[in-house]
Amino acid sequence: MKHRASWYGPGGAVYQSEFTRFIDGYLHDHPGVVRDQQLGWRTWWERPVKLDDLEKAQQDSVPLPPYYYE
Repeated sequence: MKHRASWYGPGGAVYQSEFTRFIDGYLHDHPGVVRDQQLGWRTWWERPVKLDDLEKAQQDSVPLPPYYYE
């Protein structure tokens, strides 16, 4: 597992916060968490774009006034 960027303390020791150590240990003990996170990312953000549907949505939309709060 990669170590996060940290600053060097006295004697050249690398500082890591308690939270960083906890997350690193948790991810080491539960490797499926990272895989589930990547699957969730792909589900919501990496969707294939259907240009026909996008064009239809633009044609069906109601034009907004120049100043929305009039």
